[in-house]
Amino acid sequence: MPQITLAGRAIGPDFPPLVIAEIGINHEGDYAKAERMVRDAHAVGCECVKFQCHVVEDEMSPQARSVIPGNADVSIFEIMERCQLCEADERRLMDLVQSLGMVYLSTPFSRAAADRLESMGVCGYKIGSGECNNYPLVDHIASFGKPVILSTGMNGMQSVAKSVEILRRRGVPFGLMHTTSMYPTPPSKVRLGAMVEFREAFPDAVVGLSDHTLTIYPCLGAVALGASMLERHYTSDKSWPGPDVFLSMDPQEMKSLIEGSRLIHAALGGTKAILPEEQVTIDFAYASCVTIAPVKKGEALTKANLWVKRPGTGQILAEHFEGLLGRAAAVDMDKDTQLAWDMLDGGRK
Repeated sequence: MPQITLAGRAIGPDFPPLVIAEIGINHEGDYAKAERMVRDAHAVGCECVKFQCHVVEDEMSPQARSVIPGNADVSIFEIMERCQLCEADERRLMDLVQSLGMVYLSTPFSRAAADRLESMGVCGYKIGSGECNNYPLVDHIASFGKPVILSTGMNGMQSVAKSVEILRRRGVPFGLMHTTSMYPTPPSKVRLGAMVEFREAFPDAVVGLSDHTLTIYPCLGAVALGASMLERHYTSDKSWPGPDVFLSMDPQEMKSLIEGSRLIHAALGGTKAILPEEQVTIDFAYASCVTIAPVKKGEALTKANLWVKRPGTGQILAEHFEGLLGRAAAVDMDKDTQLAWDMLDGGRK
């Protein structure tokens, strides 16, 4: 089974899914808001929070000042300038997260950002969908030798495979997050089947879902299909401003996602076999073969004197009914007698 480990937390099919709270840049550069979101996530049982690391001058050329995202009214350059955290604040946040026993993740959007995170001593890296085919950056991050979780929105299997080859060549444990880069994502565009495709094509990858719908349900469905990681944007308060707040889950939704994902994971696997714990129910729920009229020794059993009734405590259960018809009684039997094999001429056949 594929497995990656982040700060001692094992992630893979054998473990409950890791729910990642994507704080991202919802703090809008405000450390106090970022801290509030971390503490609120911890309070509802979240194990992992993720930020974004932006060093704008290394990340974007001046041309980005004229590119306006679909869900914004100012350029991506302006958004990132406003929302980036300084290194000192990022270090404070990582210390806070780790002091609470949580996993700290951050997505670097440039080489300088990756180098900053490495100098901070992060336990692993999350690479965003926009960088999935940024093979120079993928290779640079993988060169640190730490686990990598790669989101794959806006990329097909061929380009994902190229990044996977880089990660394999570097020898780092890795996970693949199926993602649809639509904000928000209509349920019909989620395509959970892509996760199954990942599992078949990349058996050494831990798979998961980074979801941009407005509910927790696709993530819960993903667990049933083998997701070991679940990520959604997160905020403490949906009334706050912020680039991704409108599609973010709040603490109560996160709590429901954590509880639901663990429950579904616990229900996975197994085979269709009778459990020992079902015996107490079998005793009253099964039916036994029972006489419905007195039967004399030597008399043939027919549907007129034999039927099936609860409980299932008789020796001969309902599954044998047809095979008893025409058999001769070895003893006299009163009405409502549960049959046993020694009551039949010839015993068990």
